[in-house]
Amino acid sequence: MVPTPHYAGKRVVVMGLGKSGLSAAASLRAGGAKIEVWDDKKASLDEATAKGFPAFNDNLADVAAVIWSPGVPHGFPRVHPLAAKARAAHVPLVCDVDLLLEAQPAATVVAITGTNGKSTTTSLTAHLFQQAGRKTAVGGNLGIPALDLEPLAKDGTYVLELSSYQLELVPHLAADTAVLLNITPDHLDRHGGMDGYIAAKKRVFVGQRGHRAAIIGIDDEHCAAICEALRKDGTHRVIPISVKQAVSGGVYVTDGVLIDATAGAPRTILDLRTVARLPGAHNWQNAAAAAAAALSQGLSIDAIAAGLKTFPGLKHRQELVAVVNNAAFVNDSKATNADATEKALVCYDNIYWIAGGLPKEGGIAPLAPLFGRVRHAFLIGQAASDFASVLKGKVPLSLFESLEAAVAAAGNMALAEKLPQATVLLSPACASFDMFKSFEHRGDVFRDTVLKLWPQTAPQNMRAS
Repeated sequence: MVPTPHYAGKRVVVMGLGKSGLSAAASLRAGGAKIEVWDDKKASLDEATAKGFPAFNDNLADVAAVIWSPGVPHGFPRVHPLAAKARAAHVPLVCDVDLLLEAQPAATVVAITGTNGKSTTTSLTAHLFQQAGRKTAVGGNLGIPALDLEPLAKDGTYVLELSSYQLELVPHLAADTAVLLNITPDHLDRHGGMDGYIAAKKRVFVGQRGHRAAIIGIDDEHCAAICEALRKDGTHRVIPISVKQAVSGGVYVTDGVLIDATAGAPRTILDLRTVARLPGAHNWQNAAAAAAAALSQGLSIDAIAAGLKTFPGLKHRQELVAVVNNAAFVNDSKATNADATEKALVCYDNIYWIAGGLPKEGGIAPLAPLFGRVRHAFLIGQAASDFASVLKGKVPLSLFESLEAAVAAAGNMALAEKLPQATVLLSPACASFDMFKSFEHRGDVFRDTVLKLWPQTAPQNMRAS
């Protein structure tokens, strides 16, 4: 745990008592702050007060800061009363990541965001640093709350995945290396529309000056425009990345080959087609971003190539769960929107597609060019009927009340049809909260069901990312 001494003796309110909120409360208490807590859910508040944290008394008169859990809406779709009251009293709203940045100012910070791919890129970047012998801690939006990480001081590097929610709450962010992978519509209700979402993502570059690296994927129009604007402002060291074109002064992929052009003549880093855990152009973008981040912090191309080859992949991101005869079972539960699901659909043929859940704006209509890869769709959750109307007449489909039933039906059909290289793919294009606690919970149910129905089929150390 990282203690936060900046608030010693000061009154601080923690709003939202999930993992990051409770972590922040514990860190602040360890640093000597006078903590009060609040959560709109009575059960969560009762649990925290039972741990010795007093409840907020609704008086902000001498409060130094409100530590806001990013998952709690504060401005959109409705203004939260406590957020409005804090702003009116000029009390800052910050999140746990900002407390980490205040507490560890000497550490190197690599901040990574984007609509899709940020978890893989964050984990891959940390892996490259660790394999090169750098003292590294990885967290933020990915798994471990920021203040539960190890204190690193000046000899260490924090590799932090940052969501758009978090980026609104980190006024002390000045990343040594900042990465923006891509921007497609997502979380628009939380940001008041696309302009607000883009503005939140751009905050990853706030505070950067001079030698600090701004790494930007330029394969979508929003990020391309941001890249051009940063180049013109003259205060950023911009490193563009692309999987569609060669880029001067950047890192790019041509025919699957990762190229470094950040320092003069282009140099080959690695043929990514040889890396099983990074299939598809979307993962090539992740690899280009991670390589650019590593290069910006002084790693050699040999060290980067070696690290890419040993990356083990992530759970719930095209995770290969099992291979049964002709059929592979792939867990891509992290694909919570159509753009993320597209990245999986392009990687496979003869797909038995399990999709559905809590629908996102835009649905699956944008995936129509890829429907020809789908043998049969197995639909679940609140989006099932809407997805069925889009797929009707284009893809054979069935609706199911549970994920377990869909997995059984998809697996049995794939095995019965005996097509070569068949894939039972959970890539929902939806949020999970209609049926599950999280996308991780959904992916765990998929994995457990597969291994229960077809035991002893899990491939050893075979996870795709």
